[in-house]
Amino acid sequence: MKVSVFRTAHFNAAHRLHNPAWDELKNKQVFGACNNPNYHGHNYELEVKVNGLIDPETGYVIDMKELKTLIEQEVIEPFDHKNLNLDTTEFAHLNPTAENIVVVIWQKLRRRIKPDFDLQVRLYETPRNYVEFAG
Repeated sequence: MKVSVFRTAHFNAAHRLHNPAWDELKNKQVFGACNNPNYHGHNYELEVKVNGLIDPETGYVIDMKELKTLIEQEVIEPFDHKNLNLDTTEFAHLNPTAENIVVVIWQKLRRRIKPDFDLQVRLYETPRNYVEFAG
């Protein structure tokens, strides 16, 4: 009997969408205001879904305190109130689009969550724009 559990989190971060292989005009045409050289920020909403069998001893799929701690360590601490382009190793050479951010978050969590659990990550960049990755 598989059950899905969800944990949400919130972080604020700045970024600039920019492809260094392109000239300024093409970057502006493709990324528009998101290519602002002074960066711009988002109030990101994160939803992490873990799907697995219920442990007969605990009654949990995963201990939610453990999941909360993993999200804090792998996402909130490194990304909250940071400039993703300048302050993180993950995006030093990777354009921090919502698509790339959700994949990076999934990879970071996947390394720490048992492989017998299915993992899905949803990231809201705005209330109307979100991305999702499940590996």
